[in-house]
Parts: sequence; structure tokens; C-alpha cells
Amino acid sequence: MGQVLTTASVPDRDKLAFWHDALGRALVPMTVVPLGDGPFAGRIAAGRVGHLRVCDINADAQRVTRTTEPSSRTPEGFIGFSVPKSGTTTLVQDGRTVTAAPGDLLVYDTTRPYSLECPAPFSARVVHIPRTLLRLSEREIGLVTGTVVDATEGLGAAVVSLLTTLVTPEQPYSREIAGRLAAGVAHLFATLVAERAQQAEAEPAPQRDRMLLRICDHIERHLDDPSLSPETVAKAQHISVRYLHRLFEGEDTTVARHIQRRRLEQCARELSRGDEAVPTVAAVAQRWGFISPAHFSRAFRGVYGVPPRDWRDARLVVR
Repeated sequence: MGQVLTTASVPDRDKLAFWHDALGRALVPMTVVPLGDGPFAGRIAAGRVGHLRVCDINADAQRVTRTTEPSSRTPEGFIGFSVPKSGTTTLVQDGRTVTAAPGDLLVYDTTRPYSLECPAPFSARVVHIPRTLLRLSEREIGLVTGTVVDATEGLGAAVVSLLTTLVTPEQPYSREIAGRLAAGVAHLFATLVAERAQQAEAEPAPQRDRMLLRICDHIERHLDDPSLSPETVAKAQHISVRYLHRLFEGEDTTVARHIQRRRLEQCARELSRGDEAVPTVAAVAQRWGFISPAHFSRAFRGVYGVPPRDWRDARLVVR
């Protein structure tokens, strides 16, 4: 039997905390930010169909965000599918931003950071499938998450029809039938994902290039921030660190090396001005995000062959 979790009988001051806990129990832990005024209202009808987690959600405008990696208690994670019944939902994951209308199908991965925003009161059917049931590679999963599937024809239409008819939180099935239905759903979803992966692989370069340009622009604007790192870059772009590293695999460098190289280039440029008013080497290093003078000196010498002070003094002599 399904379980109903509702804010209806909860005191106004406790409604948001109750909703935060309810979503975590029914699906996965997430941070909730209400987008409307007044006391928050929401209702979840949650249940299981075999290994599938199934929820009908009716709630006020909100944004939910998941930023943590899976814990040791849930190592496999889930692939999430959401079908809006009313209102719109915007999904952000892996640098992609898509908006689904009623009847569309959103796909996301709970093991990587994502956010779902509903700007107005909404209702949706949400299904979480254990990743292990889908038997998909990480590359296939990474290509299709953060997307919206056209449900007007083909496999998309079949999946949405199945989700909105046979798969329900009430689970009016025996244990054996529920298990068979869950396996059938997982197989159909895997087929859909494989099809979407083939379509995405046909034109992967433009999207990857746009993503890299956005990431590099973010790095350029934050080179002076000592806390700049692969983790902070990934968080700012709403992607996982793992996906960020994968994007840089074709660049013959790593994210950390790219950040260090650009910082060193800025330091070398500033120290090359040939102006006696140039700040000290330590000040230049600190300005471009280097905390340790010793680390900066070693890194600079490794790239330019001389200590940063000698580099600066040589430019002053040339002048």
C-alpha cells in the first residue's frame, strides 16, 4: 500500500521542515527552497512497484537541489524520471537546462548534482529506478541525464503512457507481478536511454564545446579566488566533479592544471611589465590566487625555467 505525506495538518511554522523530510524519505535527500509567499503546502503519495520508487507530488512553487554525492548506504543511486501533470518543471544537470511541460519526460541522475524548479503550484508523477537495474554505462547515463524527452511519439510516448497508467504509488499488484512490471519498466527505460544516447552521440562536439567555453569563462573570472578548484567550478556549473573531469579529457590537461597554468600566465604577464612600480612577487602571486609563496615559486620555475623574481628582474634589465 502507498503512503500519503501531507502538510495539511502540520503547523505553519513546521510545514517546510516537514516537506523537506518527506521528500527525503520518499525519494532522496534534497534542499528545498519555497518560491511562493505564505505557508508552504504539499502532498506526496509514495509507494513502491517492485524496486521502483513511485510518487505523485502536488505542491506549491519550489526549487529542490541535490548537491551531495551518494552515501555508502546508497552506492548505486537512482535514475529519476519526472512527468509533470500540471505546471512546468525546469531541470539543471551536467550544465544542461531544460524545461518540461505536462506530458513531457525529464531524466536525471541522483548521484550527480541537480536542481528541479517549479515556478508555480504543480503536480507530477516521479519514478526512481536503481541504476543497477538499467545496466547502462556511465557514458550512456551522462549523455541522457539533464534532458527532456519528447513524449508525443515513439518510445517517449510509450514510457510516459506506462508511467501514468500502470505504475502508481498505490501498487494494486501482487509482489510477483510488481517485480515483473518493474523489470519491464527498467528494460523499456534502458531502451529509451540507449536510443537517446545514440542520438546525442551523433552531435556531441557542439554541446561539449559550449560547456567547455562556459567553464573556462568561469575560471577566468575567478582566477584571483584562492578557493577556485574543480569542486567549486563543478558546483557553480551544476555538474559533478566526475563529469567536469570527463569534459577536460580531450584537452590534454586536467582542470587543476588548467587553473594553475592560467594563473601562472597572468603572473608572468604582470611581472613582465618592465615597470619598477610592479608589485612584489609575493603580491602578484597572492593577487592571482596563490596562497603559498613557496608553491608559487616552484610552479613558476617548473613552467618558465627560472624563479619568478629572476623573471621580473630580467624584464627590468631589458627596460
